[in-house]
Amino acid sequence: MDERNLKRLEFDKVKEQLAAYAASEIGRELVQSLVPYTDREDIEIAQAEVTEGRELLRIEPNARLDGWNDVRDAVRRSARGVVLDPRELWLILQTLTASRQIRSFFNERQERYPRLSVITLGLGDFKELEKQIARAVIPGGEISDQASDRLAGIRRKLSTAQQRVKERLNAIIRSTGYQKYLQDPIVTIREGRYVVPVKQEYRAQIPGIVHDQSASGATLFIEPMSVVEANNEVRSLLAEEKQEIARILRELSEAVGSRAEEMLYTLENLGRLDFVMAKARYSEKLDAWAPGMVSEARLNIKRGRHPLLPGKAVPISIHLGEDFDMLIITGPNTGGKTVSLKTVGLLVIMAHAGLHVPADEGTVIGIFDDIYADIGDEQSIEQSLSTFSSHMSNIVNILAGAGDRSLVLLDELGAGTDPVEGSALARAILDRLRQQGARTVATTHYGELKSYAFAHARVENASVEFNPETLQPTYRLLIGRPGRSNAFEIARRLGLDESVVQKAREFLTEEQVKVADLMREMEKDRLLAEKEKAEAEMLRREAEEYRKQYLFLVKKIDAKKDEIISRAVEESRDLVKKARREADYLVEELRASLKEESARERETSVQKARRQLKQLQASLEERAPDDVPGDNDEMVTNVRPGDEVFIPRYGQRGVVLDDPGQGDEVHVQVGMIKMTIARTELRRAAQKKNDRRSAAGLGQLVQKKARDISTRLDMRGMRVEEALAEVEKYLDDACVAGLPVVTLVHGKGTGALRAAVQQMLKNHRRVKTFRLGEQGEGGSGVTVVELA
Repeated sequence: MDERNLKRLEFDKVKEQLAAYAASEIGRELVQSLVPYTDREDIEIAQAEVTEGRELLRIEPNARLDGWNDVRDAVRRSARGVVLDPRELWLILQTLTASRQIRSFFNERQERYPRLSVITLGLGDFKELEKQIARAVIPGGEISDQASDRLAGIRRKLSTAQQRVKERLNAIIRSTGYQKYLQDPIVTIREGRYVVPVKQEYRAQIPGIVHDQSASGATLFIEPMSVVEANNEVRSLLAEEKQEIARILRELSEAVGSRAEEMLYTLENLGRLDFVMAKARYSEKLDAWAPGMVSEARLNIKRGRHPLLPGKAVPISIHLGEDFDMLIITGPNTGGKTVSLKTVGLLVIMAHAGLHVPADEGTVIGIFDDIYADIGDEQSIEQSLSTFSSHMSNIVNILAGAGDRSLVLLDELGAGTDPVEGSALARAILDRLRQQGARTVATTHYGELKSYAFAHARVENASVEFNPETLQPTYRLLIGRPGRSNAFEIARRLGLDESVVQKAREFLTEEQVKVADLMREMEKDRLLAEKEKAEAEMLRREAEEYRKQYLFLVKKIDAKKDEIISRAVEESRDLVKKARREADYLVEELRASLKEESARERETSVQKARRQLKQLQASLEERAPDDVPGDNDEMVTNVRPGDEVFIPRYGQRGVVLDDPGQGDEVHVQVGMIKMTIARTELRRAAQKKNDRRSAAGLGQLVQKKARDISTRLDMRGMRVEEALAEVEKYLDDACVAGLPVVTLVHGKGTGALRAAVQQMLKNHRRVKTFRLGEQGEGGSGVTVVELA
């Protein structure tokens, strides 16, 4: 895309804003070189990278992706054999460390950030070089004692020699015999040698070498002869230290130079990562998102905002290339026509450049080979071109290059010359662009162009809204409606005499008056339609809210119904269990009394027991529900062994044990109780909702449990975890089979298993009571459990 067109649409200013979000010079350079792509795959990859960057900023805002330096110059010089100084090596070390940490960060998050991880694959592995530099260079760019064994030895000797010199000089300045000759009792350094300040008049009293004197000449800095040899040793060691440091720096520089190409490639990828994160931060600042990219030359911008406008810009919605290929925008000055034009062009460029666009979700932007723009006053003094001539020069170039995959943006088409000729010229230019298939958006003042859209296919009118009540533009773009000048309304509001306004109206042709009236009616219809649409939307939202409330109440009622049914079933089961225990008690009491009583007394006891049983049965029939929820009144016609049936008299389900006998009597097992019941008293057990098992299958399961399960569970030899799992399963099976009491055999041993089992039984839902076994039951080696 032509650089001049990009500048007319202010893409350079967008890049200036974007550059401020880059953390490195390399990143800023990439921003400055950014140009729109023309390949859809390239655009989508760039957009995906920015999307991942936004996600990274959201999830891990404190992630450290900086800490490296632009050391390209130092690396290139090292490749040419130049010895780097310690400061440059320290900056390189920081960069290598940051590169390693960034690569590690994305290696651990490849699935979350696949695009960014691809970039970091280009970061080299410099662990050994990093260790080598870190061992030799310390923060601040100093050479460490650990850089080499020889350097460490030299510095130890140097420290000792310096200390020896200082001791000798300190002896001199502390001596009472020498103190009167000294200007100050201090040791200082001149020309790299330790000296003392001696008064000029006592020069002969302290023999030695004069290295310097004060500005006034009153003080001489003398190296006493007694420390000359020691100072020579210090100077010699300093020279050796300097040579060793030079050797170390040369080796490190050669090591950097040997991997210069890899290091430069790493810096390139670090810069690219910074470039992507700058785009992500810019996207976050604009509240922008990735548009949908399509191969066709079309666009559908939803509530797009110009990124350079200060404050909260009024969004515009515009589409092109679907129902129409050309849009003609009319309306008064300062209404926002030019801003709308620039917003369209700039958002398309940003999308092609791999940037997110400040527009709502659902925005779609197609692939355009070229974007042409003729916007603003480009009068050229140097070329002696008027505004009109400058516009025509641009349009000549546009007509020469525009095609069916071009986006053409024309501001104030035909302006700057005679209105009649300008209007005719504008229509001719639009005709040529329409024939060439270009996607065109043009703004104009000419009323004649409003009818152009009505006369040609795939051309549509649009206008920027203007409020005649406040005399202010709303900056909204209205597609499908030509703009009005509102000149008469504005003049009247500003105080122009009504007679003057009416006289002006008389100068309008009949056709112009009809068009104005038609446009007013269209405006009224549009406002009414928008009002009705808003009301319909409000009603839709209310209906949706009522629907949600209805579904919530239905769900709540269903849950309450299930709760009531469950409670009723549980109460019925408790009632039957209680009746069973009372009947068992009566039977046991009767057996005990029969053993001790005479024949007459036995008959009396039997009659009494029968009366009590009848009373219990009557009580059950009175208290039990007519039916257990989930069962029905369907009489059983055919029964087979294993069928599950419902017994209304007892409010219980049972399992048929065999075929009906004489008199149509059926043997049914309810829990552990077997009874004979007339077939006419049985009802078909209803199937539970969502229960895939048949009644026969369930009945067979109960029958099998009742037949196979033992009243004792032996856990001896089991581990605690294994034993507890077995107890849990056994108690469930025992309840299904209807066992009232079971025995758990855990043995005596250390008592650990017994303690674990009893701890579990304390809070078990199926356990009523439990106790240790008595004499003859197994004693403390067993636990007897009464089931609820």
